[in-house]
Amino acid sequence: MTESPERAADVLLSDGTTVHLRPIRPDDADRIVALHSRFSERTRYLRYFSAYPRIPQRDLDRFVNVDHHDREAFVIEHGGELIAVGRYERLGAGSHQAEVAFVVEDVHQGRGIGSVLIEHLVAAASQEGITEFEADVLPVNQAMLRVFMAAGFSIEREFADGVVHLWFPIAATPDSMRVQWAREQRAETRSIGRLLNPRGVAVYGARADGSGIGAAILAHLKAAGFTGPIIPVHPSAPTVGGLPAVPVLAGHPEPVDLAVVSVPAEAVPSVVADCAAAGVHGLVVVSAGFAEAGPAGAEAQAALLRAVRSRGMRLVGPNCLGIANTDPGVQLNATLAPLLPRRGRVGFFSQSAALGTALLAEADRRGLGLSTFVSAGNRADVSGNDALQYWREDPQTDAVLLYLETFGNPRKFARIARELARRKPVAAVASPVRPPALDAVATGPDARGVAALFASSGVIRVDTVAELFDVGLLIAGQPLPTGDRVAVVTNAAALGVLTVAKAPAAGLRVASVRDLGPSVGDADFVQAVREALADDSADAVIAAYAPALALPGELGVAELLRALEPGRPLAVVLPADPSFAVAPAYRSGDPLALPTYPAVEEAVRALGRVARYAAWRREPVGTVPSFPPAPAASSADSVDELLAAYGIPVVPSLRASGASVPAVAESLGLPVALKVATKPWRHRIDLGAVRLNLTSPGLVTEAYQELERLFGAGVEVLVQPMVAPGVACVVEVVDDPAFGPVVGFGLGGEAADLLGDRAWRPAPLTDRDAAALVRAPRAAPLLTGYRGSAPVDLDALADLLLRIGRLADDQPTVSSLSLNPILARPEGLAVLHATATFTSPLPRPDSGPRRLY
Repeated sequence: MTESPERAADVLLSDGTTVHLRPIRPDDADRIVALHSRFSERTRYLRYFSAYPRIPQRDLDRFVNVDHHDREAFVIEHGGELIAVGRYERLGAGSHQAEVAFVVEDVHQGRGIGSVLIEHLVAAASQEGITEFEADVLPVNQAMLRVFMAAGFSIEREFADGVVHLWFPIAATPDSMRVQWAREQRAETRSIGRLLNPRGVAVYGARADGSGIGAAILAHLKAAGFTGPIIPVHPSAPTVGGLPAVPVLAGHPEPVDLAVVSVPAEAVPSVVADCAAAGVHGLVVVSAGFAEAGPAGAEAQAALLRAVRSRGMRLVGPNCLGIANTDPGVQLNATLAPLLPRRGRVGFFSQSAALGTALLAEADRRGLGLSTFVSAGNRADVSGNDALQYWREDPQTDAVLLYLETFGNPRKFARIARELARRKPVAAVASPVRPPALDAVATGPDARGVAALFASSGVIRVDTVAELFDVGLLIAGQPLPTGDRVAVVTNAAALGVLTVAKAPAAGLRVASVRDLGPSVGDADFVQAVREALADDSADAVIAAYAPALALPGELGVAELLRALEPGRPLAVVLPADPSFAVAPAYRSGDPLALPTYPAVEEAVRALGRVARYAAWRREPVGTVPSFPPAPAASSADSVDELLAAYGIPVVPSLRASGASVPAVAESLGLPVALKVATKPWRHRIDLGAVRLNLTSPGLVTEAYQELERLFGAGVEVLVQPMVAPGVACVVEVVDDPAFGPVVGFGLGGEAADLLGDRAWRPAPLTDRDAAALVRAPRAAPLLTGYRGSAPVDLDALADLLLRIGRLADDQPTVSSLSLNPILARPEGLAVLHATATFTSPLPRPDSGPRRLY
């Protein structure tokens, strides 16, 4: 067999540096010999159980020539050299067991390479029908034993003949995935941490005359007071921006973790080489002329990414705004924005470079302080997912704001955002517009996938940038509401009435409205707010204050409100002055802005979104149930059998036409239903395409003849036994190219289809996802006793969704699946019809071994 290209991957090691993993090739022979020569005697002995000073030619040929089926080997490349090898070999033709082994160059041991090799060898072996690994390890090789024992698999071992023999099933388990994801999180946190907390910064592209983007970035770094050394790199100038410059960074005595690059696109590769020689950890490339410029730029960007990762570095950008860290111990402003953001406790990610400066300016205007800021630009490497991993553990960050245009690995986003949102609030606006030039490198998500992604992850989704800041002000420093009750304190009756009118649409209940009248003094107004905050009958407070005489800058009540220390969230509406959020934006000595809004609608909407998030966070974490594994399906003929394997019976039906229809009906058992089998009339009872409760052959014949008159002679029908009536529902699965499989649920009928009344969640579903999904469509009240009807069995619907979610995740060949209609009843349900389409499996990032995308 030939090498599988999907088995190659860029991977982060435990120290946050990158390496390239790929299947071994015959032309690796010389580099394998060179690697072997660099092993210490101890490493050779531990791997080969003998001194093994050199590799005989026969062994070398066998090492580098593998069939990628019964025998596979992976090498790890770093800086053009091989630094590790891992391999498996099947134990006999057709065996489900294989022996596994790996060896790492001494200088690179302890960096997590063994764990990476195991993950990728497990994935490759699983594709080839291998289910169990075995390994022999010398007892003194404690490091290798720890790697195996810490992999998360259920490992058995025994000691015999001086060797520890290990064996374990390699199927992924919850424990193995948790171990894998924990390693990934630690590696990505360290990688981004070294970018945002660099020991030193080099600047490439700063002109000696002070003009241009590079000089501006250099000036911004200096003005922010970066606490480490700043080294301009210039081919000839001895000083740049008042700082000593060097012609090349390699050989510079001070440690430099970050390089900010603004040279022309064609000069960036030489900068990469210099940074690698100097031991730089990552580059922020603000230079344009890459993927945003078209296909040629996309090729240049791909080459840049390969060059950066092959040398163990990370890449922010290209075509990005830069990164910033307001920590007093760092003071990093490696951005095109002239001022370091206000210090605060919000992490901010913006994919857009063009919008990034405006976003930072708006954050400053609204008084929103940031801990760190990342603008990824074209997002060739570092993405929002990397930033989320860092902010999850960052003690300086309490909340996260995201402006997203595309998703690199949406399944991973859903997983890590859900984990982060359980600890810290995350708000995001996903731009519906993607720059057309990015078609060269990525395909944007559709509305269905985005809705499912955010719904399952606990992220507070907003529609506009303004709403992002509205929510950000609340989650930055206010406590989360413990319910949906809101008290209103105002000095204007109109503001109270408007709050009462807008609250229900935001999911809030107004607990009380206290109108103090327009003549109330500032101190009395603030005292009333203080009392409302102390009242347990409300979970949040909206203070809406309209000064009788609106004088710009005279907002004394705002200053008094800032002095409060609320135990529950407080949103302030000050409609008089458009400069309401301008400094002083902070309470004395506290970098937290008062959540202040110019309109009641904005405050209510933001508070409602935060209250829904708080309710999600109070819910127990859902679990994905396990079902017995089912065989893979590959054709539409096997849909009913596939569903049955997941415990989902479909009411039997047979196709028939002409004179055979009555006989088919009798074979199924009367009474039956007749349904026109062809689209667009299938299920259209309103067009007469369905005949129900036919209790005799004569009635069947008569009904079929009516269908022929309406839809043509010899029309094909589905004949199906009658089942008890119920509320018609629809369950769908779509394998979204960007998000993987998503499960949709809605009620049946043409009106629901026309309005798109479907709710979506990514597969697999947790029990909490399924319970929420059956209640999410706008027509869901029809399931719970609308206008005196009997409530249906919601638990049965949720169980069906769980099984469908498991099927969707297990069966990558299923590109779409529709169960329509499902009749939901007070006692159970019946699936009347199921259709599916099958295709070659689409790649599903985040479901295999760790890799950088």
